[in-house]
Amino acid sequence: MISVALAAYKGEKYIEEQLRSVLSQLGKGDEIIVSDDKPGGMTETIVRRIMSEDKRVVYVEGKGKGIVSNFTNAIRYCKGDKIFLCDQDDVWLPEKVRRVMEAFDEGATLVLHNAYVTNENLEIINYSFFEQRKSKKGVIKNIVKNSYMGCCMAFDRKLLRKIMPIPKYVPMHDQWIGIIGEIYGKVTFIDTPLIYYRVHGNNATAGQKENSFARKLRWRQYIIRRLIGRVLFRK
Repeated sequence: MISVALAAYKGEKYIEEQLRSVLSQLGKGDEIIVSDDKPGGMTETIVRRIMSEDKRVVYVEGKGKGIVSNFTNAIRYCKGDKIFLCDQDDVWLPEKVRRVMEAFDEGATLVLHNAYVTNENLEIINYSFFEQRKSKKGVIKNIVKNSYMGCCMAFDRKLLRKIMPIPKYVPMHDQWIGIIGEIYGKVTFIDTPLIYYRVHGNNATAGQKENSFARKLRWRQYIIRRLIGRVLFRK
């Protein structure tokens, strides 16, 4: 069973297009968990309408505490053996699920794939997020500069005990999950772009206002402390 964890916040402009692109690739027993960090608005209206048409869509209210908390909330509701992370404003390419599941079949416990970077109209502005980000494996490398982008990630449920709970003050949930995957499993990178990663003025990025050098240094120190604690105390 596949679960898709989608964190939403004022996502009404693009979320229907994204949900349709995901649903077209899922099986009958799969699910999309939409955690809405601002319930009561148009995002909820759109998701509940789609949910009335397709029972694979599940709407839950977020806790209103930001993107890391919202993804944590979505993941907690996931029942699947494989968990895909999903942003509200991208578009999945038709072969995404098949290619990622093939990587799991070959022994991966966490998969990261490439993406086309686009503008808001899905016009490609960069043909390789990996190249743009200089994405590579490595625990130290990804503490210093993160390669893991949540909308391009999926992981095996067996990692959940190590991943959860995601520490409250990590700047990026995807960085934490990716590093945990490297420590406890086999990470596979797929160089083929499998989504349109839409860049626009309202993209939600964890910690986007927290960009001073001193702040970044404190983040990394915090991540290292939490990783040490997780390794030592989660046998």
